[in-house]
Amino acid sequence: MSHADVQHASTALINELERAIVGKRPVLELIVTALLADGHILLEDVPGVAKTAIARAVAEAAGLRFARVQFTPDLIPADITGATVLSGAKGTPEFQPGPVFANLVLGDEINRAPPKTQSALLEAMEERQVTADAVTRPLPTPFIVIGTQNPIEQEGTYPLPEAQLDRFLIRTDIGYPGRDFEVELIMRRATRKADRMILDPVLTGQNVLDLQKRVEDVHISQPVAQYVVDLVEATRASPRTEAGASPRGSLALLKASRARAAMAGRSHVLPDDVKAIAVPCLAHRLLLQPDQWVRGVRSDQVINEIVSQVAAPRAIEPGDQPTQHVDRNQQHWQDGPQTAPAPTPGARPTDAFPQPGGYVPGAAPRQPAAVDGSPAMPPQHLQTQQYQPPQTPPPPT
Repeated sequence: MSHADVQHASTALINELERAIVGKRPVLELIVTALLADGHILLEDVPGVAKTAIARAVAEAAGLRFARVQFTPDLIPADITGATVLSGAKGTPEFQPGPVFANLVLGDEINRAPPKTQSALLEAMEERQVTADAVTRPLPTPFIVIGTQNPIEQEGTYPLPEAQLDRFLIRTDIGYPGRDFEVELIMRRATRKADRMILDPVLTGQNVLDLQKRVEDVHISQPVAQYVVDLVEATRASPRTEAGASPRGSLALLKASRARAAMAGRSHVLPDDVKAIAVPCLAHRLLLQPDQWVRGVRSDQVINEIVSQVAAPRAIEPGDQPTQHVDRNQQHWQDGPQTAPAPTPGARPTDAFPQPGGYVPGAAPRQPAAVDGSPAMPPQHLQTQQYQPPQTPPPPT
């Protein structure tokens, strides 16, 4: 399978989804991006804008086994994961799998369940397994969770904990359709004489797994990887945030930008891929300062501000294959000390060993050399009791 095949399959899937979801192609492209990146999706919008319909449509068009859980305050973890029950004439204990044992699980109004029930999804979303009655059971593959919540209703809801929000690859809203699209929506409903639109499966579960594996082959150069880290670090340093995105946010940005590049038929990630996916990947991972929240500042505004301020690397051409990344610190202390270049008097200390790959935007030395030019201490995980740092001769008297 080539990257052109990924482009063809994803386009066919989006076109089929548009038979049921009118006028929301950018949202559908984002959801298919998360599907190919093997990530979970949080849809946050007002009632009636097709959040549930989108989840069901994705399952039908992608040929995935679908399960829906309506989250309510009285829902318990066993209602999601399953439980051991007595079955048969002899009353033999038997585990009855819950709805989480499906390929695509819709958690409808996910913020209406109490934290104990919401936590039942944490292991499933991160590790693709469920532990019940002291037995760990793997979930089917592919496994995707689509959560929905209504942001305007606060009564009887439990805000999702940060740990669970961080496990969603993307968060997005849907919005109202434009006037012409809403007219088309009404005419389609009048013509088919049924509420639901039944979609034809254009993929299978195995096709989705093959596409996900192909996405993993998309190349990301070191400058683009550094750009991802620069964006995430900027969320932590921003005066508007109390806590920025975690390293899981960096990995999410990597996965989503790879999927977006593959959907465009490319074998490499461009800086534009990272920019386009930054808001849905990072905005829900920020914790804003209280004064920003009072002023009505939204996390997506903060991400857009950061994207406009952080310098992006030059465009990566298809034939541009930078040097393979090497852990320079580990290589240095395994191969033995090397002679560092003599420092220029008055110059700012830099890394004793030049970074591969050329241009690295905003890079700071990971393991700087000492001011006198001698090699720095090795990483802590490579230090041993036998290690003796180089001795600097005393200055002449």
